[in-house]
Amino acid sequence: MTGIRLTAPAPGWAIDADVVVVGSGVAGLTTALRCAAAGLATVVVTKARLDDGSTRWAQGGIAAALGEGDTPEQHLDDTLVAGVGLCDEAAVRTLVTEGPDAVRRLIETGAHFDTTDDGDIALTREGGHHRRRIAHAGGDATGAEISRALVEAVRSAALHTVENALVLDLLTDAEGRTAGVTLHVMGEGQHDGVGAVRAPAVVLATGGMGQVFSATTNPPVSTGDGVALALRAGAEVSDLEFVQFHPTVLFLGADSEGQQPLVSEAVRGEGAHLVDASGTRFMLGQHELAELAPRDIVAKAITRQMVLHGTGHMYLDARHFGAEMWEQRFPTILAACRAHGIDPVTEPIPVAPAAHYASGGIRTDLRGRTTVPGLYACGEVACTGVHGANRLASNSLLEGLVFAESIAADIAEDRPRRTEAVPGGDGAPVPLLAPESRTAIQRIMTRGAGVLRSADSLAAAADELEALHRDAVADAGSAGAAEAKATVPGVEAWEVTNLLLVSRVLVAAARARAETRGCHWREDRPDRDDEHWRRHLVVRIAPDRTPVLHLTETAAFPPVRPAN
Repeated sequence: MTGIRLTAPAPGWAIDADVVVVGSGVAGLTTALRCAAAGLATVVVTKARLDDGSTRWAQGGIAAALGEGDTPEQHLDDTLVAGVGLCDEAAVRTLVTEGPDAVRRLIETGAHFDTTDDGDIALTREGGHHRRRIAHAGGDATGAEISRALVEAVRSAALHTVENALVLDLLTDAEGRTAGVTLHVMGEGQHDGVGAVRAPAVVLATGGMGQVFSATTNPPVSTGDGVALALRAGAEVSDLEFVQFHPTVLFLGADSEGQQPLVSEAVRGEGAHLVDASGTRFMLGQHELAELAPRDIVAKAITRQMVLHGTGHMYLDARHFGAEMWEQRFPTILAACRAHGIDPVTEPIPVAPAAHYASGGIRTDLRGRTTVPGLYACGEVACTGVHGANRLASNSLLEGLVFAESIAADIAEDRPRRTEAVPGGDGAPVPLLAPESRTAIQRIMTRGAGVLRSADSLAAAADELEALHRDAVADAGSAGAAEAKATVPGVEAWEVTNLLLVSRVLVAAARARAETRGCHWREDRPDRDDEHWRRHLVVRIAPDRTPVLHLTETAAFPPVRPAN
């Protein structure tokens, strides 16, 4: 244990449970439903409302070998290629073999997918897939439908839910085992302010960390809270340098910040073309799949064209779809484009890459267990080894489903007993950053650790982030003096403090990985180097709050727990 914790008031109330699930996307709610079905007293904690996470924004669909002629083995091959040598093959095999039945169970839970005239699940293609294996709902509203079905199931099961709650830190017992979490509930309700859920099993399903960058497809709640909590608790994270930038995000202007509208890869899957201002397709000849190449390849190609032409975006041309196809297949994207003054029926869509998905996260085994006993992670916050250096399109929802079921099975089998939490760390709590530092962090990360990185840009980012950290420490040290500037604890301060921790670890890993692989693109190290770098960077935080990096000996992950 690190002894590191956020500056926060002591819990003023508590709930007892067998399991607390933090997050309400596909990973969190599936875990909660399976745990409750196994007779475990389960509490769901979510940062906003139950349906406000990233799952709701997923457009394209969920990948699984459901179509005629498709097989899990073919799905595995496509996933391994996209992961550029860093996927854990055992994890991928678990995903693709258990995936089809997991999707069918999701349908049994109440999710309605689009079907063909024959009543079969309608399937499309996306980047990196050699088969049509993407199931979708509402045309381009798959995540919204999955979220709707799971939220309804949770409410029908009368699960105990705590909404509008930001998780703070892990509670542990005298032996270092998980004993619950502290959290802060915003606004009025049955609980308010800082409290605790005391439980021997904690499942982090908090989603991504896209808000470390200025422009992202992630919702505002995606501030890396789960990864930051796990680091403070002493857990290992891995592959954090592999941040996937979605190639086709609606370009709203060079100065646009915050959540940006996504233009799903499924649009390219149905035949849209990437073109420059003159209408010339530039993906032809760059990859056998052209516009349907893996995301890292397409994002790099777009970025190169932007640099070549001195512009802030390229175009996605799908005018040949016609109005009827746009309205039926992609109604969400059509509405988003028109809301910003662009009609894709009659004109190309301006697009540019934006931060989309964290391929790395809290290191887990195939049952979702982390390096801290009793702490589990699932979904985007986790690093199962499935995604390697670059996630294959539409594998994320499937990963949440499959590994959520594994986690629930492990907890139900283990049925850990509740233990007494011991007081927090011995050292001083983490100094909080002022909320206005959020924009500074995002601009530092976009400038120094975005799509295109270099030793110089990453070094500059590291220096600027460390300066923010030092200033916060200095301000905290002045507390009690007449000129005290220490930041008052609160949601915005906790979020930005989490963003800083995650950013420092991401930059440290990106500086160490001296090669280009997947969605980690170093302009000063443009080649892939399997001899030295076909392995993982595992990071933990030392008690003095500095990142400690360890390079694995091979592409395989070491066990999360020592052998008994």
